[in-house]
This record gives sequence, structure tokens and C-alpha cells, in this order.
Amino acid sequence: MASSFLRVSLLFISLYTADGFMYFVTNRCEFNSSDLKDIEFIQSLYYNKVELVRYSSSVGKFVGYNEFGLNRADDWNNNPSYMIGLRAAKELYCKFYIHLAYDHVLSKSVKPYVRLSSTEPSGGKHPAMLVCSVYDFYPKQIRVKWTRDGQEVTSDVSSTDELADGDWYYQIHSHLEYTPRSGEKISCMVEHASLKAPLITDWDPSMPESERNKIAIGASGLILGLVLSLAGLIYHKRKARGRILVPSS
Repeated sequence: MASSFLRVSLLFISLYTADGFMYFVTNRCEFNSSDLKDIEFIQSLYYNKVELVRYSSSVGKFVGYNEFGLNRADDWNNNPSYMIGLRAAKELYCKFYIHLAYDHVLSKSVKPYVRLSSTEPSGGKHPAMLVCSVYDFYPKQIRVKWTRDGQEVTSDVSSTDELADGDWYYQIHSHLEYTPRSGEKISCMVEHASLKAPLITDWDPSMPESERNKIAIGASGLILGLVLSLAGLIYHKRKARGRILVPSS
């Protein structure tokens, strides 16, 4: 089997004693396709987070990890009816839940969105650094690359791994250190299963992001001030029109 698996947890049972000790059993399926040959059913017995004994469909029997686990493994391996049920679990349970996973989750894809920003390089031979941040995509596999005037840039590029957000989505951040040139065009290109064509985001070097934010905040404040001034003027005029002039004697 492949070294990394998608996992479906089928059963989780916890029993607590009065003094806080914990005993629990987990049944899980590890797989990289819905084909039975790519599925492994595993049942494990734990006590206080320590695994005592495990059944694996690839091994076909229980294996104990301490004296208690070895005794339990010997008892269960010699229980024909119990072993028959475990050997059928891969097809009866795993295949059912794995099909659900592929139908409702694993076959879906979510488009990423991209944010380009500049930052100060931590060192190196270039005075500038761009960061291409890609958020909220699924599945995990993705390719992020940089182009400069239409040519792919492969040097002075670093990238994080795909980072899990904990809600099935992922994010990744790619960094490009470079020396700016007048009139150049730098872009971040993202290739993902959810996209029919690469998603290309161009960097606008005309103004630093911090300056654009300052202008946006200043413009918002100016508009708000004009609205309040206009409202005050309208109120003043309406109040003036409502006054009654009384002639002096």
C-alpha cells in the first residue's frame, strides 16, 4: 500500500472508571482507493492512550504489544466466530463507508483563491520578496509556480507544504525573492483539480500594499465625512425653513 492513506473511523467506544482511567476500542479503515486490495481494516484496543493489541486485515490476526495484549491476542485468535466477523469487516464496513466518502467528499473539489503580497526578505541576494498565498482548496494536491515576463521562475523560490486547515480545506504559501526591473510582469500561477485552466494572478508593483491600504482607509474616511457634512447641511436648511418670523413692534 501507499505510504499515506485516507482514513475513515468506523467506531469509537470509551469507558471511564471513577478514578479517570480510560479504556477504548477503535475500528478504522485505511485506504488509497475503493478497491478491496487497497483497503486495510484495523481494530485496536487501548488503555490510557497506550495500544495493547491490534488486529489488521493485512496480517489476518491479532498482535499484542505487552503481556496483557499478548494474552488477549491469543484468546481472540483462537475464537473462530470472532475472527470470521473481523475478516468480513473490510468488505462489510470499510467498503460501504469508503464509497460514501468518495461519493460525498473525496470526489468533490473546491477552487482556491489567491492573495499576492510583498514582504521584506529575511536575507539573501535580492532586495524584494513576493508571497503567493493560496487558500481554501480541496483536494490537497496543488501546484504553485511563478512566471516573470511569461517565463517560469525556478530559482530563489521556496514554498511551504500544503497546510491542513482542519475543515478539509488546505492552504499553501510560495515565496519569490527577486530584484525588481522596470516594466516587468510577475505572476503567480496555480494549477489544481478544481480549475479548468491555471489560475493566474498578476502582481501590481505600482504601489506597495501598505500604501494601497492607507489610501483605501483615507478615502473611506473622506467619503464618510462628506456624507455627514451633507446630512448636517440638509438638516440646517430644513430647520431654517420651518422658522416663523415675527415682526418687531
